[in-house]
Amino acid sequence: MQQFDFIVVGGGSSGCVLAARLSEDPANRVLLIESGRRDDARFIHIPSTFFKVIEKGRDIVAYVGEPTQALNDRPSVVIQGHVIGGGSSVNAMVYIRGQAEDYNAWAQAGNSGWSYADVLPVFRDLENNLEIAGDFHGNDGPLHVAQAGFHHPLSHGFVRAAQQVGIPYNPDFNGADQTGAGFYQTTTHNGRRWSAAQAFLRKAEARKNLTILTERRVARITTDGPRATGVTLEDGTSYGAAREVVLCAGAVETPRLLQLSGIGDAAHLKSHGIEVVADLPGVGANYQDHIETTVQGVAKDPISMFRQDKGLAAARHMAQYLLFKTGLLTSNVVESGGFVDVSDAGLPDVQFHVIPSLVGWVDRDPIPDHGLSINPCFLRPKSRGSVKLRSADFRDPALFDAGTFADAADLEVLVRGVKKGIDILNAPALAKLIARRALPEPGVETSDEALRDYVRDTAKTVFHPSGTAKMGPETDKMAVVDDKLRVKGVAGLRVSDASVMPLLVSGNTNAPVMMIAERAARFITDGS
Repeated sequence: MQQFDFIVVGGGSSGCVLAARLSEDPANRVLLIESGRRDDARFIHIPSTFFKVIEKGRDIVAYVGEPTQALNDRPSVVIQGHVIGGGSSVNAMVYIRGQAEDYNAWAQAGNSGWSYADVLPVFRDLENNLEIAGDFHGNDGPLHVAQAGFHHPLSHGFVRAAQQVGIPYNPDFNGADQTGAGFYQTTTHNGRRWSAAQAFLRKAEARKNLTILTERRVARITTDGPRATGVTLEDGTSYGAAREVVLCAGAVETPRLLQLSGIGDAAHLKSHGIEVVADLPGVGANYQDHIETTVQGVAKDPISMFRQDKGLAAARHMAQYLLFKTGLLTSNVVESGGFVDVSDAGLPDVQFHVIPSLVGWVDRDPIPDHGLSINPCFLRPKSRGSVKLRSADFRDPALFDAGTFADAADLEVLVRGVKKGIDILNAPALAKLIARRALPEPGVETSDEALRDYVRDTAKTVFHPSGTAKMGPETDKMAVVDDKLRVKGVAGLRVSDASVMPLLVSGNTNAPVMMIAERAARFITDGS
């Protein structure tokens, strides 16, 4: 059995950071295992073509829950990256950290060292911001952050229309105040996606002490008593870890691997005939995600992104991109958006992701016309779901329950978000560009019950699953890891991905996951 010092399971945003950081010390033998392939596909690296990667399906994996009445008998479908770079190789490149209050809540729950004052310096150390300097931003880190290279006229229309309904302009959602509308900063550089693989792994992968395995899946963590000793792959190959195994497999795969390895709720494990290594009832519990719906308007003129990936238009855009690294293909598509308090909560509780096209959902085709999609999502879900085992067979997918709208308050926030989206669509800056509202159909907003039904019929994930191996103090019996991300009761094992978030951050999760990974690397290096 080949031996390493560290085994990192999962080559996504977190795994790329950890593998790079741990391998900086030439004395560390590091193994990174990714179930997907290398990030070689051209469409991964061209910013606006990430939807092509999703359409092809090879570099993503879809976790499908059971149909639920909460979604009008539709299943919840969560897409995750299945490629080196993980979500950072297939997402819309939006750079958001969340609110200071998110991290302060983590600390107040007993997680020492995780307040906003604690994590802000780490965000700054990672960041190389092209436009903004100051107290909230870094300019020397490996992660390039910049404005997208293209802003569509419909995106400009949204930003102006939002201001016309009283939402202030905000040039920096990661600054002192998240509230407002504006253009998202993105993880792009010189017209290319700047994924975690580009930022961290490219330089590291040439190191002799780093081994990277792709298209190999881990079946379980091996243990000797209450200590992790390595991993076994689905093909039966085993690797040893002299110091630590670190799980970076995401909020669905990480709890599944823990449970397959005998780490989880004892009763659940015993029901599948799995020997219990550590009784941790919180494994797979506390699932949280951002859920969004949509407000869509058909444009008066053929100006949106509709069919710009077809025929002569596609050839023209590709030629401009290849020759000059400018134009539509440098767009991250989700160019504009904002954060709004629709519930008088004192903080923004809805985020808008705005797309200059009429988008379809996982389970429905888009309207075949030019237009704009304003997609509100709630930021701090009260609903909780779960990830459990179907069986002890590692080949079986997880039994996944998103718990969408388990708490009716989440539904009400989205109803208010739809109303605010309609107000923005009707504002003068967009009214002169939009011929008619397509979704929700005009008149639906006159009845809150009709709006609730519309939301249930259209709601979908924003692909930010989290919380299934949450961080917490000894007094929290549902906590899975401590404030150094060590799995409780199992030596030599940590979790470093969105699973550890006790509460989901108020925004896109890619930047926070890289911050978590950087902290994990520092804990390990410091001997914590």
